[in-house]
Amino acid sequence: MSYQVLARKWRPRTFHELAGQEHVVRALTNALDQQRLHHAFLFTGTRGVGKTTIARIFAKSLNCEVGVSSHPCGQCSACQEIDAGRFVDLIEVDAASRTKVEDTRDLLENVQYAPSRGRFKVYLIDEVHMLSTHSFNALLKTLEEPPPHVKFLLATTDPQKLPVTILSRCLQFSLKRLPAALIARYLHQVLEAEGVPREDEAVRLIARAGDGSMRDALSLLDQAIAFGGGRVETVAVSAMLGSIDRRRVVGLLEALAANDAPEVLRQVAELDELSPDYAAVLAELLSLLQRVALAQIVPEAIPDDDLADPEDARRLAGMLVPEDVQLFYQIALLGRRDLPLMPEPRGGFEMVLLRMLCFRPATLEATAPAQAPSRTTTAAAPVMAPTASVSRPPAPVSIAPAPTHPASEWDQLLRQLDLNAREKNLASRCELMVYEGNRLQLRLEPSLEPMLNQHIKDRLKAALEQHLGKPVDLKFQFGSVTATPEDRRKQQHTERQQTAAEQIARDPHVRDMQERFEARIAAIHPRDDTDE
Repeated sequence: MSYQVLARKWRPRTFHELAGQEHVVRALTNALDQQRLHHAFLFTGTRGVGKTTIARIFAKSLNCEVGVSSHPCGQCSACQEIDAGRFVDLIEVDAASRTKVEDTRDLLENVQYAPSRGRFKVYLIDEVHMLSTHSFNALLKTLEEPPPHVKFLLATTDPQKLPVTILSRCLQFSLKRLPAALIARYLHQVLEAEGVPREDEAVRLIARAGDGSMRDALSLLDQAIAFGGGRVETVAVSAMLGSIDRRRVVGLLEALAANDAPEVLRQVAELDELSPDYAAVLAELLSLLQRVALAQIVPEAIPDDDLADPEDARRLAGMLVPEDVQLFYQIALLGRRDLPLMPEPRGGFEMVLLRMLCFRPATLEATAPAQAPSRTTTAAAPVMAPTASVSRPPAPVSIAPAPTHPASEWDQLLRQLDLNAREKNLASRCELMVYEGNRLQLRLEPSLEPMLNQHIKDRLKAALEQHLGKPVDLKFQFGSVTATPEDRRKQQHTERQQTAAEQIARDPHVRDMQERFEARIAAIHPRDDTDE
């Protein structure tokens, strides 16, 4: 007995067996049950989403010997012949191979004749957009006023190429791309019925590779079963598809979040040993960044579709500030577009990641503002400005119940709290007003009020309670501030800048180089608190 491929074996034969396309099924079933049947239907959508399948089920519903209904019996001769593709009154036409006007005229000459077996004569024209202009013109009149025993079912993947005169004569149904989670559930049902051992991750990989097409996914499943020797395993499917482990993409983003360029390049080198499709890797990175953005802005909106671990997104959301996520997403999007133009895929992929590192904006947590070097600086020879040695601040200590220097003590406390960059950035702009017992009150500039959402309030309160080991009654007020940790860091930076300038001006070696090479100092960058 010859083997029947899964895409044909598991093609739905009734409306209730269809996976997805509920909006189309609902309209057609209601039309059949109420006997409100139009003479021409147009089904549009990408390949493998069920256009031809729905058309055949509709033809079966029209010609079932039990009667016209949305539930054909599947047992009568008409139903069985339609399933087998040999029903005489179901005329299937491939418009891609019959584009000439003569073919269309020959087809329409038989429209006037009554059906031989069934109740209706059904014309199923697939890829109807491939017909020539003259063929469309020949079809117009018949399509508008066909005999009562004729139904036209048109299917196309490119409705934009259809003349508006054709569109206006049809009921149009747009079939949607199927979600990967829905495809995965259907593949599990198929494998369960076929008795094929499988791994969940392998099925998810196939579902995603199907790219919204159930037929493509079933064809890939056939290939995976053959490739794996009767088993569907993650390693074999990954090798077959040329896909990579999502954990590698998570590791890349973690290295980017840590601003660790050597680790990023090391992971790219490991990734290159697998000979991946770097465009697909960027697509995975974009998908992960989108989930991270959702976790940051609307945590409850992360889709629970079993295609990725939501905990990875939540963890990365705490490691990255929203501005970085948006910047990374835009750079990856542009990089994916430009990747075919780059001379070497790996080099192009590395450049995309290096752009993320180079163009990443500096945060208040990472560094204080420094004077930018002059673009017009000229010198006879390069001059290296010595770094001013500045003593480090004392080790952070816990806040006292009655702080004498609120800005300093609040800054020391902030350094010990478990907060991400965005939360620390906002907290550093607050001024400590009251700290009595478990009561703590902060003041913030009114212009920053939109940034203080409930999530940040809860995170700051939880971090304080964890560090202090007691409940905290945290309150916020808005008004002018004068002594914030940010102000204190700016003042310290100015002092360090002045000290460094004085030390450099007194350095005899620097003065000697200036006199000998007629050079001048372009900029002075003193050590910051976070410098090692």
